[in-house]
Amino acid sequence: MELRKLLEGVEVRKITGETQKEIEGLAYHSKQIQKGYLFTALRGTEVDGHQFIEEVIERGAEAVVMEEDIKIPMGGSGLTLPQKGATSGAPTPVTMISVSNSRQALAKMASTFYGDPSSRVKLIGITGTNGKTTTTYLLESIFKKAGGSVGVIGTINYRFSEKIMPAPNTTPESLDLQRILWEMLREGTSHVVMEVSSHGLALERVYGCQFDGVVFTNFSSEHLDYHKTLDQYFESKRKLFSDYLARSHKPKKFAVTNQDDPRGEEIIKGMNLPAIRYGMSPSCDITADQVVSSFEGLSCRVRTPRGDLSIHSKLIGSFNLHNLLAAVSVATAMEVPLETIQEGVEGLEGVSGRFEKIENRKGIHVIVDYAHTPDALERALLGLRSILESASPNNGKVITVFGCGGDRDRTKRPLMGKVAGRYSDLAILTSDNPRTEDPFAILDEVEKGLTSLPFKEIHSDEIEIWRSRKGYLKIPNRREAIHLAIQLAQPPDAVLIAGKGHEDYQIIGKKKFPFDDRIEAKKALEEE
Repeated sequence: MELRKLLEGVEVRKITGETQKEIEGLAYHSKQIQKGYLFTALRGTEVDGHQFIEEVIERGAEAVVMEEDIKIPMGGSGLTLPQKGATSGAPTPVTMISVSNSRQALAKMASTFYGDPSSRVKLIGITGTNGKTTTTYLLESIFKKAGGSVGVIGTINYRFSEKIMPAPNTTPESLDLQRILWEMLREGTSHVVMEVSSHGLALERVYGCQFDGVVFTNFSSEHLDYHKTLDQYFESKRKLFSDYLARSHKPKKFAVTNQDDPRGEEIIKGMNLPAIRYGMSPSCDITADQVVSSFEGLSCRVRTPRGDLSIHSKLIGSFNLHNLLAAVSVATAMEVPLETIQEGVEGLEGVSGRFEKIENRKGIHVIVDYAHTPDALERALLGLRSILESASPNNGKVITVFGCGGDRDRTKRPLMGKVAGRYSDLAILTSDNPRTEDPFAILDEVEKGLTSLPFKEIHSDEIEIWRSRKGYLKIPNRREAIHLAIQLAQPPDAVLIAGKGHEDYQIIGKKKFPFDDRIEAKKALEEE
C-alpha cells in the first residue's frame, strides 16, 4: 500500500521524506522488520521502541513512525537519515513521520492496511474484571447455533474456522488484532466476540475498531500495579463505551451493562445509545428467577422483553448466572430467536479452567478455577459453598488452594487471604506465578489477610485438627499443595484450586515451566 494512503486519518505532526512509496508490511517489533516495511515505535512498560530506530533502518525499513524527533548516530554504517527541510526533489531512503500518539497511529494504519476488517463483521467487545471469558464462550455457542461463523479473541486463545492460536495477551496489540480480524474475514467469519482488557483499552489496541455492541460484566480491584488507582482502572474500561462504541460507524450500536454492579450505570452515563441492563432485579431488561445451582449445572427462568426462557446450563456456580444474562442480553439485542439462544446456552459444555470440575471416584468435589482477584475468589467460594450446602448441609468442608502472582498488584494479596479465610475451612497458601519475587515474601503478604481473622496457622504436626478448627497452611510448592489438599479431603468435601485455571505453565524467575492444575489434580486423585 502507498504510504500516503496508509497515513490517511493519522494525526501527523511532521513528515520528513517521500510519501509516494510502497509499504510492503507493518511492524512494531524491530526483529519483524523486512525490506520495505514501516516501523512504528511504541513506548512499552519496559522497553521503548524508539531505541530501535537505527536497527530497523539497517534492516531495510522504508518508513518510521515515532512520537518525537530522534537524532540517530548511524555508527559509520553508511546509511543516512533525511534532514530537516528535505524536499521531494530526491527521494530519501527512509521517511520519518512524527505523530502525537504512535499507538493510535499504528492502530489506524493497521486497520487501513488490512481493509478495515472490523467494519465487515459483527463485532462484540466485552470488558469487566471477571466473567469476560465465559461470556465470550456463551456468545460463541449462541451465534453458532444461529448459523454464524464465529471468531473469538480472548484470554484462553484466539480461534476461528477450526484454527486455534495461542493468546500472548487477552487483547492483542492493534496490528496483530487487525491482522487476525482480516484473517477471520478471509475465512468467512461473520461474528467476532472479543475480550477487551483494561490494558488493551489503555494502550489503544482497539482504537479504530467498529463495534456493534459492548458489554460490561463487573468491576472490582485488579491491575493496580499498572493503573495505580481504581478510578484510573475504571476509566480505562469506560473507554470501550464512551470512546470506541461511541465512534463506531455501525448502524445498530448498543451497550449491555450489569445493573447489579455499583458501576453498572456509571459506565454508560452520558451515552446516547440503546442500553440493555441485566441483573437480578425485576426492573432489569433481562433478569432471571427460579434459580437452581448444583454440581451438575445451573437452571433458571430468564425473563426478556420478547418472552421467557427456561434454561438448563452445564455451567457450575451461581455467579455464572450473570455471565449467562450478559450473553442473553447481547443475543436479544441482535435479534437472535429465543429458542436459538436457549440452544446455544445449553449447548456449551463448559469453559476451560473456569469452575472446571475434575471428575473422580473418591466422592470429593474438585474444582479448578481462574479466580485470581478477591472478587472472583469470593464469587467462586460463595458459589461452591452454596452448592455444597444444598447437597450436604453442614457436612462437606471447603479446602482452598491459592496464591498470588509475583511482580503484579500487591494490594490484592491480603484481600485474597481474607476472602479465603472467610469462606474456607482450610486454606492452603501456595505459589501462583511467583516470577522474580520471593515466593515466601508473597505468602507473607497473603497471610496478613488471614491473620486479620480468627484464622490460625496449622503446623505440619497437627494438620488433622483442621476439621474441627479452621486454619491455614503455607506450602510454596504448588504441586505439593494440590496433592495435600486432595489427600486431606473426604466425601463430600470440596477442593477449590484457584488462580491459574486454563494456564498450562508456571512462571518462576523469568522462565516458564510446564504446570497444569487440572493435570496435577488428576494425578493426586489417582493416588491411593
